[in-house]
Amino acid sequence: MPDGTGTLNPLVEVRGLKMYFPITAGVFRKKVGDVKAVDDVSFTIYEGETLGLVGESGCGKSTCGRAVLRLYEPTAGSIRIAGTEIATAGFDSLRAMRPAMQMVFQDPQASLNPRMTVAGIIGEPLDEHTTLTRKEKLARIYELMDQVGLNRDFANRYPHEFSGGQRQRIGIARALALNPRFIVCDEPIAALDVSIQAQVVNLLEELQDRLGLTYLFISHDLSMVRHIADRVAVMYLGKIVELAPRESLYGSPQHPYTQALLSAVPEPDPMVEATRRRIIIGGDVPSPANPPKGCNFCTRCPKVMDICREIDPEFREIAPGRHVACHLVTQASQTAGQAAASEASGTTEIRIQQGE
Repeated sequence: MPDGTGTLNPLVEVRGLKMYFPITAGVFRKKVGDVKAVDDVSFTIYEGETLGLVGESGCGKSTCGRAVLRLYEPTAGSIRIAGTEIATAGFDSLRAMRPAMQMVFQDPQASLNPRMTVAGIIGEPLDEHTTLTRKEKLARIYELMDQVGLNRDFANRYPHEFSGGQRQRIGIARALALNPRFIVCDEPIAALDVSIQAQVVNLLEELQDRLGLTYLFISHDLSMVRHIADRVAVMYLGKIVELAPRESLYGSPQHPYTQALLSAVPEPDPMVEATRRRIIIGGDVPSPANPPKGCNFCTRCPKVMDICREIDPEFREIAPGRHVACHLVTQASQTAGQAAASEASGTTEIRIQQGE
């Protein structure tokens, strides 16, 4: 599995992505500010891996996913998919890239046209981007229904005749119609029953293994993200505060916000759950229209320092494949590095004195 060290080919490269929504007021709708939904976000997704994007509701996860696919026009930043810059691509270039990048939406009922049959919904991308004959198109629709576990006899039924899990399978089949390389899964299990969630996640994993897909998996369910993701990015108020390989992040979270999030995940073992310490974050999430000065998390952080209220921490690599935006972690990392260097220097001096 990818470990985030850059040994695999990067498929998606996002640098300095910003997505601001203007705030207007008055009769003439004059702009008076911005809602900074996504504010200077950078990450890389390697070919064949799943990057989990987690955080509280309203932190900008879904907006980030939509901006990466240019469903929103990004305010600033670079988005490269398979080496092609799409942030500034024109209409024709973007349309040519659409088959390679698709999306599975959060609400399977709202994302499906109630007036179209299953065959019509799955076949719509084929009408737009291919020149298949009617017979070839029907064969492809049946093939896609087989891949996602839908009975072919359902092809002429309408979305309201299906359960939530079946509707999400229809949405996945539609996303697969044009053989994409990259799929943004925007909380694809949030609206489903717990038993159905596991089925949909297992389906996504099977399709990834079979078709070589790359996912950006957006969710607030940390347990499910641990199951499916290779690396995890934690988002707070429009910024990524920590990015690390899955086991590193869940085993030793570095950012105080990540630590608080993971402390809230229920433990299946009641004995462990009874002895575990919860980290309670006080206060409310600041408005993205008026984020605090310095670190976005400084108003709620239990370990806040004076520098946190003045300077926005840099999102930097503290270990191979591990990035954190936190003054406390950065200082600790620098101190550890200086101590290691001093120890290594002392060892060298001893060896020289001994004539080694």
